Amino acid sequence: MGPDLHELLRSLRVWDPEVTELPPFDPAAAPGDPLELFTTWFAEAVAAGEREPHTMTLATADEEGLPDARIVMLHGADADGWSFATHATSHKGRQLAARPYAALTFYWPALGRQVRVRGPVAVAPPEEARTDLRVRSTGALAAALTGRQSDVLDSVEELARASEAAWERARQDPTAESPTWTLYRLRPEAVEFFQGEERRRHVRLRYRRGEGGWSMELLWP
Repeated sequence: MGPDLHELLRSLRVWDPEVTELPPFDPAAAPGDPLELFTTWFAEAVAAGEREPHTMTLATADEEGLPDARIVMLHGADADGWSFATHATSHKGRQLAARPYAALTFYWPALGRQVRVRGPVAVAPPEEARTDLRVRSTGALAAALTGRQSDVLDSVEELARASEAAWERARQDPTAESPTWTLYRLRPEAVEFFQGEERRRHVRLRYRRGEGGWSMELLWP
């Protein structure tokens, strides 16, 4: 017999004090711009030893409104929005073309923190996508050059052949272009910061964008 899922679930802890520190969070001291607080929390996640703090869940919806989600990498965050990249022909690329609105979620368990970002998504200029691709690793470039993301794959051998050819091209030409590689920017309309608390008095601070700038409000945990 295989493992019992429910037994495994009951054996696990959330925010084990041996590996997690729940720092205090005073929302009254939070800056007026969510990007400033995000940058601070991101740096603290790195310092706390989070191995991949730049990974995030990207949630989209298809033409029928059915939800979809996957883990992607944050490529940057500035006044223009939170950036990520993928092929325009992938499932998420097609979903964003049909419904250009998305949500992002970061989870940093070492600090008991989440950040949730939601808003419309726009395509960055093609030259910015090319620049984004050129600064990536050889492996990332090879993956982009392999292309056909989300298409049905006939066999692992077919993937191996295509991947080897893409790796060779990436090594020989680090400036190679992938025509469908697209850089997207999510312009946040709402950003929520969640700080876990030992007695479950979690602090949730939400920023909302209005005509006059950002407003802040607390949410019940």
